Amino acid sequence: MAGKRDYYEILEVPRNATAEEIKKAYRKKAIRFHPDKNPGDKEAEEKFKEAAEAYEVLSDENKRARYDQFGHAGVGGAASGGFSGGMSMDDIFSQFGDIFGGHFGGFGGFGGFGGSQRGRRVNRGSDLRVKVKLSLKEILNGVEKKIRVKKYVSCPYCNGNGSEHGTSVSTCPTCNGSGVVTRVTNTILGQMQTSSTCPTCNGDGQSISKKCPHCNGEGIVREEEVIPIRIPAGVAEGMQLSMSGKGNAARRGGVNGDLLIVIEEEQDPNLIRDENDVIYNLFLTFPTAALGGTVEVPTIDGMAKVRIEPGTQPGKVLRLRNKGLPSVNGYGRGDELINVNVYVPENLSDKERKQLEEMGRSDNFVPSATARKSVFNKFRKMFD
Repeated sequence: MAGKRDYYEILEVPRNATAEEIKKAYRKKAIRFHPDKNPGDKEAEEKFKEAAEAYEVLSDENKRARYDQFGHAGVGGAASGGFSGGMSMDDIFSQFGDIFGGHFGGFGGFGGFGGSQRGRRVNRGSDLRVKVKLSLKEILNGVEKKIRVKKYVSCPYCNGNGSEHGTSVSTCPTCNGSGVVTRVTNTILGQMQTSSTCPTCNGDGQSISKKCPHCNGEGIVREEEVIPIRIPAGVAEGMQLSMSGKGNAARRGGVNGDLLIVIEEEQDPNLIRDENDVIYNLFLTFPTAALGGTVEVPTIDGMAKVRIEPGTQPGKVLRLRNKGLPSVNGYGRGDELINVNVYVPENLSDKERKQLEEMGRSDNFVPSATARKSVFNKFRKMFD
């Protein structure tokens, strides 16, 4: 058929490749273009289907022989039961999942499309998302918290299999436990085989004669659970942590979902976070700024004394090394930046007013040309 790529070219194997070489090549391609590894990528999805189509032909001795002799025309332009002929992703997973050692997503757990070697579907519980508020001190040191979450857990009365007393489970008679049913139809080009999820057991591969009255056969019940979580030092607002397997339980066994922990920062009354640094706005009295002295400033883990040099100007930034927050990756710690402000009193007594008027007549209280230029340059940088 014009326009279709050669199946050997798709799998990147020679025409004399062994069955094992073809299997390995398909496995490599399928993992590379798996839809859960490439979410929303239509091109990857098409390549995934293309590789499955090639493998469906080349892994079958009869189809491969017809393909080698007649090309695509020998297999109806696609695999007999071919994917380009309308097979869904579920069909691909159910038919070829066994080459992945029991789980199509066995490399990284892609999407829970797994199954037993007979193709049975594996259920996966949904993820849970919780928000955890942390103070700067908790972010500084890391913290362990216990959170209460309402979630689905495995039913304790049936051990999660959904049957009364946990024993009345048998193999589904429709699919013989495979979770899929296969139909073969005759066409002008030969027999066509299609697979679909078993309508009797919905892909579970099991039949329940008596449902558990506590979970109504679902194998899960809703309960409140206390989960201890360890938050590492250095996390930031909006960061999301994940605890594998701590989400909702899957119905009738399977793989639990994950617990997603979203970090929220509590606003500190004194400090402002700037990545790994923290900023404190210090207000000095005019005498302290002019004469110098020692003041105490808050830090994340307590108070610290800071030396103020005589003649300290408003806008000066002092730095306390390693008084900020650690990097979440463990590389160093930020600083605390102290932004100096000089407080100008709004209400003065008559005596204070006269003292200030007298000082104002002194040349020492008139800014020099150098001081004016310094202030001007700082102001100009704000608009550069």
